[in-house]
Amino acid sequence: MTRLSGLYAITDSRLSNNDKLIHAVSEAINGGARIIQYRDKSNDQARRLHEARQLLQLCREHDAILIINDDVALAAEIGADGVHLGRDDGDIESARRQLPKGIIGLSCYNDWQRARAATQAGADYIAFGAFFPSTTKPDAAQAEPSLLKRVKQELNIAVVAIGGITAENGTPLIEAGADMLAVVQGVFGQADIRQAAKQYADLFN
Repeated sequence: MTRLSGLYAITDSRLSNNDKLIHAVSEAINGGARIIQYRDKSNDQARRLHEARQLLQLCREHDAILIINDDVALAAEIGADGVHLGRDDGDIESARRQLPKGIIGLSCYNDWQRARAATQAGADYIAFGAFFPSTTKPDAAQAEPSLLKRVKQELNIAVVAIGGITAENGTPLIEAGADMLAVVQGVFGQADIRQAAKQYADLFN
């Protein structure tokens, strides 16, 4: 397995807040998550810095990757492995200046031109979705598996599938070309986080 492959678990402060976060992420990693994205949209900078540092230490201990959602400055401050950028989170060139050796990922939704431009600009991975109805982003654009196949045919870049993915519907996306499956609710919204993560991780075996 390459480093950018497998279960990509995204935290949600509504599902795992305060003292529950580190335990929840630990369970996800022990279940097989290889990439963790810290996603917290609050303005509590002190708490976000504290949590991100704790998560980085946890990921280091388990040889997992820590990606920070949206916040390049936070990723640079703690020395995270990388950052994930959405539509309004700045450009790849600016992020690369702050994270010269970091992993930079970009949300491409269902936009092929954005995916191609991201690849040319030096992104390390791109993400398409939502492939299925999503409770996290119910208004997300619909993406088709054909986008994953096209990436493998035309672009030399790792690709993430996201949006409503379950252990039951994830295999066709991997077969279509997804290197990683990104999951929020399907991992952190479950009573047994470790077992939920394992079910996704097993899809890659």
